Amino acid sequence: QVQLVESGGGLVQPGGSLRLSCAASGFTLDYYAIGWFSQAPGQEREGVSYIRFSDGRTYYADSVKGRFTISRDKAKNTVYLQMNSLKPEDTAVYYCAAGGPTYWGNPYEYDYWGQGTQVTVSS
Repeated sequence: QVQLVESGGGLVQPGGSLRLSCAASGFTLDYYAIGWFSQAPGQEREGVSYIRFSDGRTYYADSVKGRFTISRDKAKNTVYLQMNSLKPEDTAVYYCAAGGPTYWGNPYEYDYWGQGTQVTVSS
């Protein structure tokens, strides 16, 4: 069974950090790229970051450059999103998705999705 499972969300104060994980099972990520997307209430799903599992190529949204870092662990078939210097505007449900998009930020080009993990940044 193909599955992506996110974990690591929670409540954090502004300026704090979280590390999200996206663990894949039922398939290998070697032939896929992983995108992290955020979705705030009433908003569309937006691309946050991307990593191509085979060679580690990465992309970031301008709003998170310098604060977020995406990485992968091939042995664990897992992708991570390290989120530092969090801001209240980062509050959203974060989803990981696997696919082979031509444009990394287009959610419609991904094949598999996780269930999402809530990130809340508030004092």
